[in-house]
Amino acid sequence: MTRLFRQWLAVPLWQRILAALVLGALAGLALGAQAESLRWLGDLFIRLIRMLIVPLVFITLVAGITGMEAPARLASIGLKAMTLYMATTFGAVLIGLALALAIRPGIGLDIGTATAVVTAAPVALGERMMAIVPENVIAAFAAGDVLAVIFFAVLLGTAMVLAGPAAAPLTRAFTAGSAVMLRLTGIVMEFAPFGVFALVATVTGSEGLAAFTGMLKLGLVVFLGGALHMLLLQGALVRFVARMPIPAFLKGARTPQLMAFSTSSSAATLPVSLEAAQEQLGVPAPIASVVLPLGATINMDGTGLYVAAVAVFAAQVFGIPLSLADYGLIALTTMLVSIGTASVPSASLFLMAAVLDVIGVSTGARHRLRAALRPAAGHVAHRRQRHRRSRHRHRRHPLGG
Repeated sequence: MTRLFRQWLAVPLWQRILAALVLGALAGLALGAQAESLRWLGDLFIRLIRMLIVPLVFITLVAGITGMEAPARLASIGLKAMTLYMATTFGAVLIGLALALAIRPGIGLDIGTATAVVTAAPVALGERMMAIVPENVIAAFAAGDVLAVIFFAVLLGTAMVLAGPAAAPLTRAFTAGSAVMLRLTGIVMEFAPFGVFALVATVTGSEGLAAFTGMLKLGLVVFLGGALHMLLLQGALVRFVARMPIPAFLKGARTPQLMAFSTSSSAATLPVSLEAAQEQLGVPAPIASVVLPLGATINMDGTGLYVAAVAVFAAQVFGIPLSLADYGLIALTTMLVSIGTASVPSASLFLMAAVLDVIGVSTGARHRLRAALRPAAGHVAHRRQRHRRSRHRHRRHPLGG
């Protein structure tokens, strides 16, 4: 038994995850609806990952800021990161628009049979910006509000740098905590192949391949757009800015890529990304600890590409003519709504309301479109909302009463 366990650990993690992806898809097709019985295993893995996110982001971000020692260096890295994030997101939006116009995935498609699902109303930009500043830090931690946690971590880390020697004991504690969190991430990731197997099997078994046949052209736009964005735009940055061979980068990043593909969540991938950046790609810990958590909540290139493509797709489906100004509005609105998007599966479906409203897609049409893009998503969302209301009725207010 011990020998078998050692042989299992000797296989690189990315190979185990890749095998789990393939075997999970085959198991889902073979088991069909019975694959639902494996859901708990995938949900357990997601809970383990989410358990790490808030403490990992907070501790590593503070440790990264204090490791820079100079506030000027922190400001320089932050400004460069934000500029880079905005540029790559804008590039992703342009790719999504261009491919949707070239492939025209919505022409001739009828989604009238899709059951309408209520979509959340768009959130005002001012409200989104205000939500970054937490009224209660403990509540932000409890709610898993990553942007608010990042805001507080940046303030705390900056204050510790300015405090100088007086904050040395606290700085050492956060540095040690960062090493412990990365080690804990490695432990949790040993469970990844089993969780990925269950997640892929459940999705394949419940939805099968028939659920995607009507959206093949839109899927082609999204996958082709992602490939172009990764190889051309990000590849150029890796080769000419980071001065690193692209194959070497892809080799070091393959475990986070497989995690992202199987969980559809950049937040779930963050712990693995931090580990890979430092251990596989040689990124200094202070820089990785600052840039990656920020990027996981702000740099939503995939969301930008997807929402831009879906906006054009919706206009084609519903016969809405778009002018050059409309495409400009789509690009601008998509960039704004993608900032701070929840790093969870299908979060972009709830943010499309703002973009689709810009081009005049009616509320009813938006609901049918969402139902067509995500079969059964409305039932799942309703079930989760009902569960949250039930828990709220049985939970005392944190301030008493």
